[in-house]
Amino acid sequence: MATEAKEARTTQQKMEALKSILKDMGTVIVAYSGGVDSAFLAATAHEVLGDKALAVTAKSPSLAPSELREATELAERLGLGHRIIETHEVEREDYAANDPNRCFFCKDELYTYLSSFAKEEGFDFIANGTNVDDLGDFRPGLNAAKQYGVRSPLVDADLTKAEIRELSKDMGLPTWDKPAQACLSSRIPYGTMVTVEALTSIAKAEEFLHGLGIKQLRVRHHDTVARIEVEPQDFLTLCDEDTREQVVKKFKEFGYSYVTLDLQGFRSGSLNEVLAALKKKQG
Repeated sequence: MATEAKEARTTQQKMEALKSILKDMGTVIVAYSGGVDSAFLAATAHEVLGDKALAVTAKSPSLAPSELREATELAERLGLGHRIIETHEVEREDYAANDPNRCFFCKDELYTYLSSFAKEEGFDFIANGTNVDDLGDFRPGLNAAKQYGVRSPLVDADLTKAEIRELSKDMGLPTWDKPAQACLSSRIPYGTMVTVEALTSIAKAEEFLHGLGIKQLRVRHHDTVARIEVEPQDFLTLCDEDTREQVVKKFKEFGYSYVTLDLQGFRSGSLNEVLAALKKKQG
C-alpha cells in the first residue's frame, strides 16, 4: 500500500515532499554541476533554506570549461550561494586507468573534498542530483555516494527526470530543456588512459559543435579519431560542404587526424554498449 501511495503522488505533491526533505536537513551542500538535476535541486534548496544551502562546483579537466561558465552564470542569476573547489581525479591512477568503475573514483575524489569542506563550513549534509531514473543505469558513482553518506533528495521525493524538467520549467530555470551531460571522461573508451590532453581536445571539439547550433552531441575520443554522435536530424548540418570542411579543419587543430560521423546517432552512454556485449558473451 505504501508503494502504491508513493506512485500515486502528483508532481506537485512530490515537489512539496522535496521541500519538506530539504527543510528537515537543515543545512546542505549541493554538488552542483549546472545540469538539469543539480540546478533544480540547488535552486529548490536555496528557496527552502536560504544561506543554509550552498551549491559547490568541482573544477577539474573532466568538466568542460563551458559547463563551468554556465554553472557559475546560472548560480549568479539565481542568487545561489556558490563556491568552486578544485578536484584532482585525473591525477589518480585508478581514475586515469579508465576501467568501468572510473566514475566511482571520480565521485570518491569529489565526496572526499566535499566531506572535508562541509565539516569546515558547518554543513550537516551533502546532497547530489541523482533522480529515480538514474537508479536503473550503470552508475558506479552511486556506490561512492553511499559510502560517504551523501543524500539524494530527488530520489527520496520519487522525482523522475521528466518531472524535474517540468518543475524546472515552472520555476523559470533555463536548464529545464538542457540536454543531458556527463563528464568529459565518458567520451573515452574504457581501457584507454584518461589524460588532460584528451579531455582538452574533447572539450574544444564539443564546444565548437555547440557553436554550430547543435544541442545534443558527444565527441567520442578514439586516440587520433573523433567519432561524432548527434541526433539524426543534425546529420545534414554536418554534411553541408562548408560546415564539413570547417569541422574537419578545426578538429585537426584540436589534435585529431580523422573525423567520423556515427550513423547510429546520439545515444547517452554509448561506450557502455561494449560492457553489455561482453556480459552477454560471458553469460
